[in-house]
Amino acid sequence: MLPLYDNAKVRRRSQLKVMTQSMMSKGIRFYCPSCGVGGILGLFMIIGLLYLAVLHTSDQASPLRSLGNLHLHTSNAKGNSITNEQHASYRHLQRKPPRLPPRVRSSQYIPNNKTIAADHAHVLKQKTSVNLLWENRQVKVVEAFRHAWQGYKTYAMGRDELKPISHSGEDGLGGLGATVVDALDTAIIMGLDDVVREAGTWIEKELQTRIETKGQVNLFETTIRILGGLLSAYHLSGGSNKTDVAALNAINKMPGPDPNVYLERATSLADKLISAFTMSPTAIPYSDVILRSGTAHPAGTDGGACSTSEATTLQLEFGYLTEVSGDAKYGKAAMRVLEHIKGLPKTDGLVPIYISPHTGQFQGVNIRLGSRGDSYYEYLLKVWLRGGAAINNDKSISYLKEMYDDAMEGVKHHLVRMSKPKGLRFVGELPSGMMGAFSPKMDHLVCFLAGNLALGATKGLTKQEAIKRGHFNAQDEENFQLAEDLAKTCYEMYSVTATGLAPEIVYFHMDEEYPENLSGGNADSEFKHDIIIQPRDRHNLLRPETVESLFILYRTSEDPKYREWGWKIFQAFESHTKVESGGFCSLDDVTNIPARKRDKMETFFLGETLKYLYLLFGDASVLPLHEYVFNTEAHPLPISSFSPLHVQ
Repeated sequence: MLPLYDNAKVRRRSQLKVMTQSMMSKGIRFYCPSCGVGGILGLFMIIGLLYLAVLHTSDQASPLRSLGNLHLHTSNAKGNSITNEQHASYRHLQRKPPRLPPRVRSSQYIPNNKTIAADHAHVLKQKTSVNLLWENRQVKVVEAFRHAWQGYKTYAMGRDELKPISHSGEDGLGGLGATVVDALDTAIIMGLDDVVREAGTWIEKELQTRIETKGQVNLFETTIRILGGLLSAYHLSGGSNKTDVAALNAINKMPGPDPNVYLERATSLADKLISAFTMSPTAIPYSDVILRSGTAHPAGTDGGACSTSEATTLQLEFGYLTEVSGDAKYGKAAMRVLEHIKGLPKTDGLVPIYISPHTGQFQGVNIRLGSRGDSYYEYLLKVWLRGGAAINNDKSISYLKEMYDDAMEGVKHHLVRMSKPKGLRFVGELPSGMMGAFSPKMDHLVCFLAGNLALGATKGLTKQEAIKRGHFNAQDEENFQLAEDLAKTCYEMYSVTATGLAPEIVYFHMDEEYPENLSGGNADSEFKHDIIIQPRDRHNLLRPETVESLFILYRTSEDPKYREWGWKIFQAFESHTKVESGGFCSLDDVTNIPARKRDKMETFFLGETLKYLYLLFGDASVLPLHEYVFNTEAHPLPISSFSPLHVQ
């Protein structure tokens, strides 16, 4: 790393200046009058030779030579340095190269001219010590991703998930190589050409056969991880830039297959998954699909009902597929779900966590924003944003924003409470509906809500820019404040434990009695009496929701504390979940050290958690939130007004 000295008191001196000052300090200048002409000439010759030697050495050894700057260094086809003409010019020898810091590579593959131009312009700016700090931390995330990928590639390539302790893999998601597809766009964003090539080649050679021959898969999980991952890879590798894909690929030297391979696999998969919609008697799709037969059936539990979040978390992916393929059937099938739910009864915008594909009605009364309910509220906002409605005021989907706004008012009125004694705002549950008792239980999954509230308040802009443009009203201010409060709560769910990692579920104190032996194990935590962790809830699955919200809040508020919180969480993952032979693992108990390990690395650790940390520590010009929407598995898709093809 280059020195960052600016103060003259600590600025480094050249070797020539050191020798000259040393000679002067020994009084040599006083003896020169007594020297003959030959002695003086000899002295000048020695000084000249030393001057040239020092320049040559510094030219060869300078760390600037490692920056790959073509203005400083060129090579021939064999890699030999071409320096003869340079050294023939005394002016070149005397000119000092600029003191540029080494640059961590950010995404080269985002086919958005505005993003690329901003990224290239960013290279020309002199970096501050703060920039370098976060770029170095970004490098640590890249190293963690490589370690996770290496373990997966070595022991489980082509399987859905890695079992890092037993050095094996398992197919818990239908056998479509979920980790390969989930991790691909993260590797593209990080600029990891070798990983992109390995994952892309596997998708090109192996995935189609599996789509045609595998058995039962879950519609929701397959859509958000596999379909979403393929479509994001297609876009990020230049496939949706219809104007000049060849030129873009030539500039970026894109590894892996032609981007259309990703689109072909996505279309082939969607043609199987769409049976979940077409075979259902209502607008609500069946939850399970048999790939090899292209048929679907309802879930075998809960009377065949599917979770509300599963049925309503398909529209980003199917809608974008319609946009790039030109086939309206995908988007129409998925949007029918939301259009149908628009007409169903709700309580202040809140809905139960189950819905029946047989009747098309909600089932049960349980209301929560954790499992089975979470991404319904997420996609109300994100489908509206990705449709470009925030930009072009598209009235055809304005009902989504209205449903979202109603739901957030319902959350604030019915589900938000304050813990005791220190006062953390949290989101609880109504397991018996509006007429039943309130439960102070909060899943880690609920931590998505902090980022979603900030995104809805600012529409992907910074808060200051949203205010400047007149897009930030009193309701937005209230929602943004709640977003910041919930992000604080979610971070404290990490810092309250001995490992610095959050449990899957917590409860919050709402009275003055504090149960014994249910703390997180960190006696120094300010909120150790506010948070209760039951023994059955102490596991950690490498989940992304908190770092997702930290990323969005940093982008929208520009408050550096969110980066610092993210860095502490990343360090805890490194300390307690890393497996030396490759990969990372889930934990059984975050309240004790050493934490007991589980033999599983979830696909979303590579697809979401590490991606959000990388983006949190990086430059805001990469995947700007007013141009991209991330699906619930963190696969970025472009907002329609920025896409070259839009199917009405």
